Amino acid sequence: MPDAPPPSPRPAPAGCGDLFLAFSRLALQGFGGVLPIAQRELVERLGWLTREEFAEALSVGQVLPGPNVVNLSLMVGDRYFGLRGALAALAGMLVLPMALVLMVAAVHGRLAEVPAVAGAVHGMGIVSAGLIFAMGLRLVPTLAGHPLGRVGWVAVAAAVVLTVAVWRWPLVAVIAGLGSLSCLLTAWRLRRAPSPGPTE
Repeated sequence: MPDAPPPSPRPAPAGCGDLFLAFSRLALQGFGGVLPIAQRELVERLGWLTREEFAEALSVGQVLPGPNVVNLSLMVGDRYFGLRGALAALAGMLVLPMALVLMVAAVHGRLAEVPAVAGAVHGMGIVSAGLIFAMGLRLVPTLAGHPLGRVGWVAVAAAVVLTVAVWRWPLVAVIAGLGSLSCLLTAWRLRRAPSPGPTE
């Protein structure tokens, strides 16, 4: 019986230049928010991360100090090329967007009172919210095998929405309270899960 063909190699950046270009491209597309673009680029277009890996990296980036997408770029760069990759991804995330923002800020200072400009800025906020919501929907399937089960993670997500959107809790309090509770519940469920039996 012929041997099965080896699995095709997983997509990966060829070098630090690929990381710089990829993060520059996604940063320049991220009007109103980079995270939805990052998910599309890194998971769907490039295939450097699976949905589960992206969700895990994003979760860590959310609780670390600093912008979550910057933390994400550092983790992805380090994953492939260590410190060199982390610095290359970070440079791609910041250099070109920073130059663009400085130019836009100089122009916006003169045009901020123009009604069309003010309307465009408000419109970008709505688009940003829609993009983040769409990204969240795409990541929902990654929770299918979560130790808390569907009822557990839905309850935690609903509690987060209530505390942030309705009760206006500070983000630090939400992370410290609900984040810690979620971690403790997950650890408890993992300890209670039956261990796999010995393989023959």
